[in-house]
Amino acid sequence: MKYTALITGASAGIGLELATLFAQNGHDLVLVARSEDKLQRLALKFAVKYKVYTLVLPQDLAKHEAPDHIFDALKQAGITVDVLVNNAGFGNYGYFRDTSLRKELDMMQVNIVALTHLTKRFLDQLPNGRPGKILNIASTAAFVPGPLMSVYYASKAYVLSFSEALAEEQRNTNITVTVLCPGATETEFKERANLEGSGLFSMPFMADAASVARAGYEGLMAGDVVVVPGLKNKLTALSARLAPRSFLRPAVKSIQEKRK
Repeated sequence: MKYTALITGASAGIGLELATLFAQNGHDLVLVARSEDKLQRLALKFAVKYKVYTLVLPQDLAKHEAPDHIFDALKQAGITVDVLVNNAGFGNYGYFRDTSLRKELDMMQVNIVALTHLTKRFLDQLPNGRPGKILNIASTAAFVPGPLMSVYYASKAYVLSFSEALAEEQRNTNITVTVLCPGATETEFKERANLEGSGLFSMPFMADAASVARAGYEGLMAGDVVVVPGLKNKLTALSARLAPRSFLRPAVKSIQEKRK
């Protein structure tokens, strides 16, 4: 079956790799990110290489009106989206007392509010009985409290909980909901979150964006609810469910602290 997939944060990292996988498999695309130039280059590449149609919608999801602008543009273009990929998101490193309130409010808008808003609009535009798929990008951060990235970890806990609940609500329908929970991955996320030097991103054998995207894509197509790519990340998620919270808090803080 040929889909039209809307992917946010599609200009780099996991979002770019997911867009490439959809294009390789012959699906049309709606790409959303702040950088119109990058998206236009991707649209041209996908048209030439994979013969798929790509609609470019440059939007900043930190602006509360962006989700409505996206779906209003789709309605005007006569496009119904079959797959929603909520990939856009970012983090911020530091003690909460010292970090930028503006950046953290924007983070909550992108990671939580826009994701929820887009999901609602996506479901509203699907005709009754039409199949649909949702892929939300969370993180292994969703399973634990995150000292030094408290708002980011909390936002990903929301994404995981929301996705699992929605998946159960839609269990007997033609709509599936999948949540992807990768661990530390080689993307631009590290620089934007000011994580250079953090123990979390100093560990060996970090995943690459392409392998994470493939795990998410395959899980989405299979209708899986929770996808945790990689054995190390699976063990992290399992141990987080079993370990006392009093142990997890200082353990995560120790990992997060920057190495000198």
